[in-house]
Amino acid sequence: MDSALLIHRLHFAFTATFHYLFPQLTMGLALLIVVLKTIGLRRNDPVYHEAARFWGRIFGINFVLGVVTGIPMEFQFGTNWSHFSQFAGGVIGQTLAMEGMFAFFLESAFLGLFLYGEKRLSPKAHWLSAVAVFVGSWLSGYFIIATDAFMQHPVGYFTAPDGSLQLASFWDFVLNPWAGWQYAHNMSGAAITGAFIMTSVGAFYLLSRKWTAHARIFVKAGVIAGCLFSVLQIFPTGDSQGKMVADLQPVTLAAMEGLFQSQPGAPLVIVGQPNEQQGTIDNPIEVPKMLSMLTYKRWNANVRGLDAFPKPDWPANIPLLYYSYHIMVGLGTFFVAVMAVALFLLWRGRLFNARWMLWILMLSAPFPYIANTAGWMTAELGRQPWLVYGLMRTEDGYSKVVSAGNAMFTLLGFMGIYMVLGILGLFLIRREIEHGPLGGHESVSNLHPATEAR
Repeated sequence: MDSALLIHRLHFAFTATFHYLFPQLTMGLALLIVVLKTIGLRRNDPVYHEAARFWGRIFGINFVLGVVTGIPMEFQFGTNWSHFSQFAGGVIGQTLAMEGMFAFFLESAFLGLFLYGEKRLSPKAHWLSAVAVFVGSWLSGYFIIATDAFMQHPVGYFTAPDGSLQLASFWDFVLNPWAGWQYAHNMSGAAITGAFIMTSVGAFYLLSRKWTAHARIFVKAGVIAGCLFSVLQIFPTGDSQGKMVADLQPVTLAAMEGLFQSQPGAPLVIVGQPNEQQGTIDNPIEVPKMLSMLTYKRWNANVRGLDAFPKPDWPANIPLLYYSYHIMVGLGTFFVAVMAVALFLLWRGRLFNARWMLWILMLSAPFPYIANTAGWMTAELGRQPWLVYGLMRTEDGYSKVVSAGNAMFTLLGFMGIYMVLGILGLFLIRREIEHGPLGGHESVSNLHPATEAR
């Protein structure tokens, strides 16, 4: 691989990966904040309003950091991937512009009202501002997913005389069938992140024996949402996304599963190490015929392996793709198991006093970030060697006039700046958690036995 191409890929991979640490939490929290505000409004319960206000502050910190780290990616399309922008900009520019002009401004404007306008708005108007923030954040997510879906499965375009892609049908492009299941899968992943973080903070408070009324709400809301979306992450969203990959990118499926040889009744590899040189999986633990069943609903269905495709069309880094996919699936299974046990204990009325489970919930906070990162790595590594699937190869899309040295210089600069931003973000969030839902002042509700019993 050209050294300049490698650096450009690493540059965008780093900025995109770091950036997405923040939107996945804001999109997940946006939904949960609406739930907390809705319950607080219906019950006229100040504790739920305090809980929503607390998570609104966490949301705000993540939102600002997401904006700061997201803007450079827009410029990278021109500086690092100018040939791609010239080739596909006539299509993907639509959704990128709509994400900025509509969804971002909707989210940011109403976030200001939610954070600073509560005393000036009626309770219902303040609730509506929370709903608008949720709609804006999830709409923003859809426009980005629609952009990526075009790169995975290009539709709604025509080729202009100069060879560039131009928009033929806006609705075909925006309603790309790939985008539907990818969006549902991605947003369930974001909701899992929000649920686990909310549960983790609640578990921390319960273990510390402070802010217990709010902590119980955090844990209860987080566990219920986490269990629901962990199941949805596997079925139907993950299952349907997998079937779409099998139909439209079969070589990607083969690489994800480490299937080097086409075969009927293909096994599902649970554990093993891909040996690309030998074309085998070393030390495999397999479930016989399960891959055929999951993919085509027939035990003896033939699943095409990598041998069925020309080697130049194979994903460039099969081991990394394989491990990314299996980490994502493994953690998804872990999420279901943890949240199912927590939900059972909640139903039995024992969760808030089960310190062993609270420790598990608190320490599980980083895992959704790892799973979401692994999921995006699976999607983007699986698309290789294509930048726009079947139309433009990655090696043809980067800026040829930007040398490897120049790209490395800016990459190192971004890494330094983002490290500072990451430390600042952790400091601000840690400070909010230490101050608690009321900024360090004990709420009367925390002392009320009826509230404690909820």
